[in-house]
Formats: sequence, structure tokens, C-alpha cells
Amino acid sequence: MKGQELYKKAKKLIPGGVQLFSKRSELHLPELWPAYYSKSKGVEVTDLDGNTYIDMYQMAVGACVLGYADPDVDSAVKNAMDSGSASILNCPEEVELAELLCELHPWADMVRYARCGGEAMAIAVRIARAKTGREKVAFCGYHGWSDWYLAANLSDKGVFDNFVMPGLDAAGVPKSLAGTAFAFHYNKIDELEAIAREHKNELAAIVMEPMRGVKPDPGFLERVREISTKTGAVMIFDEVTSGFRMAIGGQHLVLNVEPDIAVFAKSISNGYPMAAIIGREEIMQAAQITFISSTSWAERTGPTAALATIRKYQRCDVAKHLIRIGEMVIAGWKESAKHSGLKITVEAEMPPIAHFAFDYKNAPAICTLFTQMMLERGFLAGSQFKASFAHRDSHVEQYTAAVNEVFAALSEAIATDEVEKRLKGPIIQQGFYRLT
Repeated sequence: MKGQELYKKAKKLIPGGVQLFSKRSELHLPELWPAYYSKSKGVEVTDLDGNTYIDMYQMAVGACVLGYADPDVDSAVKNAMDSGSASILNCPEEVELAELLCELHPWADMVRYARCGGEAMAIAVRIARAKTGREKVAFCGYHGWSDWYLAANLSDKGVFDNFVMPGLDAAGVPKSLAGTAFAFHYNKIDELEAIAREHKNELAAIVMEPMRGVKPDPGFLERVREISTKTGAVMIFDEVTSGFRMAIGGQHLVLNVEPDIAVFAKSISNGYPMAAIIGREEIMQAAQITFISSTSWAERTGPTAALATIRKYQRCDVAKHLIRIGEMVIAGWKESAKHSGLKITVEAEMPPIAHFAFDYKNAPAICTLFTQMMLERGFLAGSQFKASFAHRDSHVEQYTAAVNEVFAALSEAIATDEVEKRLKGPIIQQGFYRLT
């Protein structure tokens, strides 16, 4: 396997082996995952050995919502490159994109850009701190690798064990940031209220995804909005993952709750590096009293890709397609599990980014075997599915037929206690591990 051979070499040259944690082979199928691609198009990925798979898994970790190498987006980017991707002058596309984003989100007045979700979230928090003159942040969920976020693990050992990544370390984060970030659970408004009471005159921001795996309880987001307004904290919605999948724009438009800042990346530009921070003018202007600047934020291909992507969303009603495809996959999971007698739990409140879990003590081993057997049938697959506009009914039908076979085999392996015996490599690792 050329991919695994290259991956072994990479771990000697690159700390962790990869640039994105989620792409580590140990998280998918240790020692057997293809690891590298030579070509991607539509929903097909070809590895270094010439094997072509159908991606019914993550679609570039959720970035390629239109599909790999979308012709409309790629054509726009190629034209931008031919006209010069960078200059001493500014590209007009950044103004055009800002205008479009504000049209899609009438509550927002101004926009700043970055090139990935993590740095965009850092910018949003910096702006909030500059605006309020405060330092402390309350947050819910996962928001990237930056110091402001990892600081939560300086104060409460293992706080992330109950949130997103068990074992996540804050090494390298200044100890002086201890006590500046406080976590609360989604739909647990009492936890946020307690934070607000203790730090009511100190909160710079309340940061959260408007929705992910579960629906907000009635009044939950509205109450978060009230707390933000009452405390003077900037309400920041992280739409890096949720944005543009259930609607053209942010998921908060569907939920009818307006933040002060919203952050987009991933799906905004179909795999090209691009991120946007949008917000109210009185908040966003605080970017001018701090220093937020980078050469790569001024290049042309990112805004061009975002414009082409969003226009295609509008032209083709992409969100409707994503929801329908996601619902088909979810129905397939449930029917296959019922038919095979396999016990699973499905999170499906946002069909375009659905997830299931095996309800067994040895779930990691079962999940590993699932991925192994699906790979043998020509699918990149795991316990989640991120829909794209390139997914067709035929892809779902082929995938569901394979899931039927594999779920039946898994049920038999569980009944005979042979799950581990059938594995051809190690069990997947979970959470955060040093893999060098």
C-alpha cells in the first residue's frame, strides 16, 4: 500500500503525520486506510495505488459540499488565477463577497476574512475582546486549536473530556490564560447562567454552534441571546460546520436567532481556503483598534471560490438536495440496523451531517470493522456522513446495499464474539493521541 508507506514516512517528517487531526489514519482504519489521494472528482477519490472509492464519509471533512473539483467553482478560480491571484492592489471580489454575505444575513453589516475556520474563530474572539475590553469567554462545543479555546483545560483538568476531545492537552498555551475560558453544554442553560452570574461583568463573548447533533430546546437559543445582551458579551455563532447545509447562509437563519458575529469556513468555498467573519457594525469596527492582518487573507482565489460556491447554492437549491440525500442515508442506516438486529443510535437533526454510533461496549472495534468491510466494497465510510451536491440517489442506493451486507456481518460477528478476530489491523484510536 503506497498510501500507508508514505504515511509512515510522513510521521518521521511531519509532527503527527498530517496537517489536519481528522485526517490521521489511526482515526479511520489504522494501517489500512488509503491515507493519500491522487485524484478526486464528484464523490470519487482515487488513492496512490489506483483504487477508486465512493466517498460516503466526510467529503474533505465537510468542506466540499458541492462535490470534489466542482466545475463551476474550479472554472471561476482558474480565471482568477489567470488574472493574477495576488497584487499590491486589492481584489474587487472581497467587496462583492462582503455585500453578498450581508444580503444573505440582513442583521450583519460588515465582514472580515481569513482562510480557515480556526483562525477565523480566533479573529472573532479577538474582535469581541477588543470591543468589550474584557477577556473571559463562555463557550459550548468545539471551536479550533487557538489559545483562547484551549485555555479552558488550564483551569479544569480534562474539561474537554466532557465536550469534544478526551485527553486534549493545553501544552504550549500560556498558563496566564487560566480562568479565561469556561465551557457549558448545549441545551444546559443553567450552566451558562451560572457562568454569567459569576463573571457577569467580565464576559467578552459567548461562543457556540447554533445547532449540531441535536435540536435546541424551546427557548434555549433565545435565552442565550438574552444573557449575551444582559451581560454585554458578544454572541458569536460558529457556523464553520453548520453553515450553508440546511439553508443558503447560516443555520441560525433557520432557527431565527441573530448573533452579533457569525463565522463561516468549510462549505463557504467548496474546499478552497476561505473563511468569513460577519457581524454588526458596532462590533466589527473594533477590528480597527486591534491588529488583525495577514498577507494570505488578501489573495483572490478564496473570495472567488466563495462567490462561485454561494451562487451555485442559490441557483441549484443545494440545501434541499443535501437534506434529501442525508435523509436517504439515515433511513438506510435505520432500516439496515433493524433488519440485521444491530443496535445503533442515530443523530440526524441535521441530515446533511448525520452520525450514528454502535451501542456496544466494544464499539470502537465494531466501527473499525465496519470501515474495513466498507473499504473492501469500494466505499470510504465511517460512523458519519456529510452530504454533497454531487451525491446522487444511485450512490446512496449502492452504499445502502453495502451497509445491509456489512451490518448483517457485524451482527453475526458480535453474536459469535469475533469482531476483533476479523480485523486486519489495530482498532481505531479515539480522542486526542500523540501518534508519532
